[in-house]
Amino acid sequence: MKTDLILPESVCSFMDVFTKKKFEIYVVGGAVRQMLLNKPVLNWDFTTNATPEQILSLFEKTFYNNNFGTVSVVANDYIFEVTPYRTEGNYLDNRHPETLTWAKTIEEDLSRRDFTINAMAFDGSKLIDLFGGADDLEKKIIKTVGEPNTRFQEDALRLMRAVRIASQLGFVLDSKTHESIKKNADLIENVSKERVRDELFKILESDNASGGIMLLRNVGLLTPILPEVDVCFDVPQRSPGRHHVYDVGTHLIMALKLCPNPDVVTRFATLLHDIGKADTYKKDEETEIITFYNHEHIGAQKTAQIADRLRLSKKQKEKLVTLVRCHMFTVSEKQTDKAIRRFIKLVGKEYLFDILDLRVADRLGSGAKLTSWRTELFKKRLEEVQQEPFLVKDLAIDGHDVMTILNIKPSRTVGEILDEIFVQVIEHGLANDRESLLTYLDRFSSHDKSGTATKGDE
Repeated sequence: MKTDLILPESVCSFMDVFTKKKFEIYVVGGAVRQMLLNKPVLNWDFTTNATPEQILSLFEKTFYNNNFGTVSVVANDYIFEVTPYRTEGNYLDNRHPETLTWAKTIEEDLSRRDFTINAMAFDGSKLIDLFGGADDLEKKIIKTVGEPNTRFQEDALRLMRAVRIASQLGFVLDSKTHESIKKNADLIENVSKERVRDELFKILESDNASGGIMLLRNVGLLTPILPEVDVCFDVPQRSPGRHHVYDVGTHLIMALKLCPNPDVVTRFATLLHDIGKADTYKKDEETEIITFYNHEHIGAQKTAQIADRLRLSKKQKEKLVTLVRCHMFTVSEKQTDKAIRRFIKLVGKEYLFDILDLRVADRLGSGAKLTSWRTELFKKRLEEVQQEPFLVKDLAIDGHDVMTILNIKPSRTVGEILDEIFVQVIEHGLANDRESLLTYLDRFSSHDKSGTATKGDE
């Protein structure tokens, strides 16, 4: 474990502003943890015995508008977060303390923090570690500061934070912490859906996303957060002549584990893509073949409900539902360009790589091989077809060209002519380049699409 911590010059000069005024200041929390792990520090947080008003007086560019005393300071091209030492009163809603009081010592401040690996402080020369955080980092365990039940009942978001940090770092939960989360799992209902979503997304973005989701299930948090996924572990899908080797829930976890896409919405869609199977499960008693007809449509409906429940943005919801609804797309060497064009329009060009990665994850998470010659051919066809226009606006000419060449005014006729040219391009092989389209446009120089004489005939 690295113990000779060295702060960047920008951080040292920032802290010097405090020490020159005889204030104490420490780097604290995740920043200390990351330094000890020899990992990059993305956010620098500090604690000090200065009050918010005193912090504000030290710097020109500051922001202060919260209930926790935190002052944001713009200095040395960074935004540093500085919070005075504090103690907290009773928690009345399993989330927020009734009162905050400025503390006098760093020891008081550290004792109210969540986990030992987050309850260390560093002043540039001395590491303050009252609860064995460095030792727990060495052991790779997540342990609460003090009594676990007290910590989780104070702030129920810590239930998910424990799992999220374990997932991000590849750590395990201390046995008492693990049991306490199981005991208090229902308290997660008192946390806003937005905060739950944020922690869930951080789990999905981690290198151990599948392990994080399984840990949520093992400690009883998956049921209140994603019951649609939790029930899938009770749905079998191994049957004669089928490629699946896992129950639906395990398949979802394996697919997530093997998803090659780092995008969090795509990973979420991978976790959710088969949740419709729980409601569409049917088993033929004679053949013992299991089917899940239309599970992608039921799954898309459930996914839309999940997106609303977790307060996803409109764009995130659109992508999530589209990927789940379309994940059962057909791959065949007999597909026409028109069929592939319909698929691209259905999924959307911007989501094509994501749906293909979901397909890879789905195959690998079923025990199948990475790809097939049909899938590779399909990818090639997608590239080729995308060279063609998908909408009238993709043509190499526009309405202005039509009006100029045919000497006509803006009218419905202009759109009809463009529609006719578009059909010739996508169905009859007319090249979508300006010269070819202008040549074809000459056909309308005597009569427009409806047969009415144009001004050029008058």
